[in-house]
Amino acid sequence: MSSDPIIVVPHDPSWAREFQKIGARMRQSLGGIATRIDHIGSTSIAGLAAKPVIDIQISVRSLEPVSVYQLPLASLGYVYKAGNTERTKRYFREGAGMRRTHIHVREEGSFGQQFALLFRDYLRAMPDEAKYYEDAKLKLMALYREERQRYVDEKDPYIWDIMRRATSWSQEIGWRPGDSDI
Repeated sequence: MSSDPIIVVPHDPSWAREFQKIGARMRQSLGGIATRIDHIGSTSIAGLAAKPVIDIQISVRSLEPVSVYQLPLASLGYVYKAGNTERTKRYFREGAGMRRTHIHVREEGSFGQQFALLFRDYLRAMPDEAKYYEDAKLKLMALYREERQRYVDEKDPYIWDIMRRATSWSQEIGWRPGDSDI
């Protein structure tokens, strides 16, 4: 049993404003270290129900050395999670008393960086797909509310189903990431 149950709530328009405030502070602290700072994840898609967590992707030229971006993020109160097992990103979380925020640092142009941006842009452009994803998340929350890892694992097939269509869409329209959000 998880002590942190899965809670998916209706979309809150304030999420975009919260990202803008957090992202602006990050831009000021990171300067040119960050090639992009983007609002990703479900809270970045208008109208989509989500866990009330602001997901931010910071794109950098290189993941190493971590200290280049760890120190500026630490100065803002964000904590580096060195135990993250994903080798293609570095992960940070909010410090004590801060708003729940997940920070994904990825290399500019990497698969993971592009994946997050394409997934977001596709769901923004395709309301029916966003609804499909929302329905899946609500169903899975009902089934696995107290089993966080199971919720995440069971969401994967839906994400890959959407990404299959997003990839075709990206080829049809010549998708490229737009400008950085911050």
